[in-house]
Amino acid sequence: MGDDKTLTKIPHFDGHYDHWSELMENLLRAKGLWNMVAEGYSEPAEGVEVIAAQRKDLEDLKMKDHQVKHYLFQAIDRTVFEQILDRRNSKVIWDSMKRKFGGNERVKRSLLNTLRREFEVLAMKGDEKIDDYFGRVMTVSNKMRSNGQIMPDSKIVENILRTLTEKFTYVVISIEESKDTTSMSIDELQSSLAVHEQKLKRTSHEEEDQAFNVRGRGRGSYRGRGRG
Repeated sequence: MGDDKTLTKIPHFDGHYDHWSELMENLLRAKGLWNMVAEGYSEPAEGVEVIAAQRKDLEDLKMKDHQVKHYLFQAIDRTVFEQILDRRNSKVIWDSMKRKFGGNERVKRSLLNTLRREFEVLAMKGDEKIDDYFGRVMTVSNKMRSNGQIMPDSKIVENILRTLTEKFTYVVISIEESKDTTSMSIDELQSSLAVHEQKLKRTSHEEEDQAFNVRGRGRGSYRGRGRG
């Protein structure tokens, strides 16, 4: 099982159902689990007596079904997960994915609209690091791109500059006055902001050290006067 976790790369669903389903089918066939999606399994009717051999077969099928559900849940994000209301077994989940995203342009547009709203309300948190914020922005941006949205770097750069916390106000003004942000790459912006973040951190540490030293000297002089 440990090898399975480290070696199995789960195809991530990025909105392109046909490509994703082919990759996922290949993975499940390689694991000997495709029949759980293609055929599924059924519980015995209530009141029907099950012999020991049948009970063991049923438990094996349930275990395989849990494995397939694990792969499927790893492949989709929360936005897609919440659209699948019936998740009782892997075949139901697979069929739901096929109905919702297999060539259904209306659903794809709906997902893209959700991502657009998410992109518009993005904002850096007070204690968030630059790299972490860029990671959040790029996750949404790449999902939008994979669903057909044209997302030039300039649009992402503009959105990031607009949504940084107040401590970056000075560097934002400096960037906007000295550079053409319409041709600025995302990597260039991230590098500039990361350097500024490090400067802020060093300045904060120096101020803390100075304050600590001042307090220390104050306590020392007070004790000296007391001894006198």
